[in-house]
Amino acid sequence: MPKTSARLLALLSLLQARRDWPGELLAERLEVSPRTVRRDVERLRELGYPIAAVKGPDGGYRLGAGAELPPLLFDDEQAVALTVALRIATTAGAGIEEAAVRALATVRQVMPARLRRRIDTLRITAVGPPTTRPDPQVDSSVLVALSTAVHAGEVLRFDYVSPAGAGDDDRAGAPPRRVQPHHLVTWGGRWYLVAWDLDRDDWRTFRADRITPRTPTGPRFTPRELPGGSVAAFVTSRFRDADGSGEWPCRGEVILDLPAAAVSPHIHDGIVEELGPDRCRLTMGSWSWPGLAAAIGRFDADIEVIGPPELKAAFARLARRYADAAR
Repeated sequence: MPKTSARLLALLSLLQARRDWPGELLAERLEVSPRTVRRDVERLRELGYPIAAVKGPDGGYRLGAGAELPPLLFDDEQAVALTVALRIATTAGAGIEEAAVRALATVRQVMPARLRRRIDTLRITAVGPPTTRPDPQVDSSVLVALSTAVHAGEVLRFDYVSPAGAGDDDRAGAPPRRVQPHHLVTWGGRWYLVAWDLDRDDWRTFRADRITPRTPTGPRFTPRELPGGSVAAFVTSRFRDADGSGEWPCRGEVILDLPAAAVSPHIHDGIVEELGPDRCRLTMGSWSWPGLAAAIGRFDADIEVIGPPELKAAFARLARRYADAAR
């Protein structure tokens, strides 16, 4: 039975790879007889796969579209790309966020351990609610390439197109940028790569839709410590300085026992950093410490306060106040 199951998966993978397959060629690739191929095709049909017989001198098979959704088979890269696409959809603002969260949990559950570990290392920081402006879309293959380089800790080379009037360093024909990639970030509906620029000897944020990765990647490196001590602090300072909105007088950091995708749509001025399938780090500000504690407390989840002490004290004051109200 294991041998038959493995052969069925191999047959299904071949049928998905091209439109038409001659029966003799399938038998040759699978190292079985044409009769065995016919039997395996019938088994796949019983499982719900619409496989049509192709007429012609050699005969053959074609995998078509069916009325129902049968079990699907993805290779490793397809599975990772699907995961990235679902994570993008969780903050798409198209009314499919909840369905995308459930689909992501389903896909992760059935993945083999090696792929589950790989997708769990995709640390995507979501900042603020999704935007409705028509921003340029980022190809999922670019996000996969950037995520892989971040996880592997390898120097990344890429071509980069700067906005008009930003300088002459990134014109057509310019040398590729060389960076030590640190993190993928979303801010206002756009994707950014946070990285240490090796040629400019400084931290930079790059728009992902303007990046064209080059292969192969460079040598491994030891990650540097971001200014501010965390991705949240770094991103906040960079983008707030850029738009001149200033800082909140009270800013705190907590860990919530909720998926990042369930938190980020409700954060209008904060940073949500994914820590795992069901945990995230939330950094946000307010005009007062009790106001900040109350804003965080609206999430129906356990809360771990990272700091500062003023936020912990505010939670304690609110707890006493709420207890008095309950009595």
